[in-house]
Amino acid sequence: MNSGKYPQLEIALNKISSNYKHMEKVCSTYGIAITTIIKGVNGLTKVAESMYKAGSSSFGSSRLHQLKNIKEHLKHIETMLVRIPMITEVEDMVKFVDISLNSEESTLEFINEVCKKNDITHKVILMCDLGDLREGIFELDKIIRVAKRIEFEFENVILYGLGTNLSCLGSIVPTVKNLSRLVNIASSIEENIGRKLQVISGGGTTSLPLVFNGEMPHRINHLRVGEGILLARDLKDYFKLDMRGFYTDTFVLHAEIVEVQIKPSYPIGTMFIDAFGNKPSYEDKGLRKRAIVAVGNQDIGSSTKLISKLHGLDIIGSSSDHVVMDYTDTNVDLKVGDIIDFELYYQALLFLTGSSDVSKVFKY
Repeated sequence: MNSGKYPQLEIALNKISSNYKHMEKVCSTYGIAITTIIKGVNGLTKVAESMYKAGSSSFGSSRLHQLKNIKEHLKHIETMLVRIPMITEVEDMVKFVDISLNSEESTLEFINEVCKKNDITHKVILMCDLGDLREGIFELDKIIRVAKRIEFEFENVILYGLGTNLSCLGSIVPTVKNLSRLVNIASSIEENIGRKLQVISGGGTTSLPLVFNGEMPHRINHLRVGEGILLARDLKDYFKLDMRGFYTDTFVLHAEIVEVQIKPSYPIGTMFIDAFGNKPSYEDKGLRKRAIVAVGNQDIGSSTKLISKLHGLDIIGSSSDHVVMDYTDTNVDLKVGDIIDFELYYQALLFLTGSSDVSKVFKY
């Protein structure tokens, strides 16, 4: 029987560091700087420290407390708040955050007031909505008007750049066309304020295919990258990029088997909905060897975001506290107490690193 506390998340810091170095090398070839996004690991300090030692000096998150924590550990880094700031957090934000993404005029006014009161300055990236319909100003004339207000009226807020978000809500793919539009909008702002913007931030991991294929529009000089460094799996599995040189097994979940039974593969009785209001579908394969591990959606978000490292293992589904698997087609005879290993997609990483019920083991 294995020893340790389960479920357990094994974190290979050396592989994460290697991924950062490789990503930085690729992006710097095209004059693109990276802000390393750590929200996907819930701001785990050791993960951030490993990337800092690998050369990262700019870190971003959507959660202020994560940036405050890392700023206290790594005092000389640059921090970026990548979710539009809440009015109620601005007082704290300006103390620990160097750059924030913004789209609301009233919020920008308040940031300026707070900074003026504290005799400090704060950099902002004005966000432009190119069609994904999450945050950002949609109308060109409004973007230019707000940019001019920041530049000429706000004494304590610096217009650092223009940015956009794609893929996260509307699933809109970053393309040469829409990111060229971002560059054109930046040029219009520059004509109106009489200087160049320091940053044109072209999105996150989903914009990287344009970089890898040498198609990123000229003047995009910044990306906010999390998953592409932490897991490097979306680019390989969804975008079919050649990710040689990157590790995808940076995080591995070890989960303990609590039941092994032979059961029918099709539920018996009248089907309705599961614990989360979904209606799953099943294929009748007759009697099958099934195993349950003691981890569930409360820890992983969804079992569809797990990748079994055991060949032939089929993940059937999950509830709050259980993942059910069919191991009939494997070449092993599982038993209670055995440990099953899984690699992860982003959602599972986000849940697992934030769960206090999952132990974390760091490999250096």
